[in-house]
Amino acid sequence: MYEEMAFISYYFHWESADVMGLDHKSRRRWCHEISEIHKRVNPSKEKQEKSIFDLKPTR
Repeated sequence: MYEEMAFISYYFHWESADVMGLDHKSRRRWCHEISEIHKRVNPSKEKQEKSIFDLKPTR
């Protein structure tokens, strides 16, 4: 959850309370949409940022 919150907050500059107000499904959808924007804006495989969905969970 914190990783999703950080991802959304970083790219959209939303306050943590706003992101916390989203349900899990909505946070995942926003993360997906942000990742898709990056793919379109940075089509080069060399420079492309990873999607949050490509990151391995840390514990």
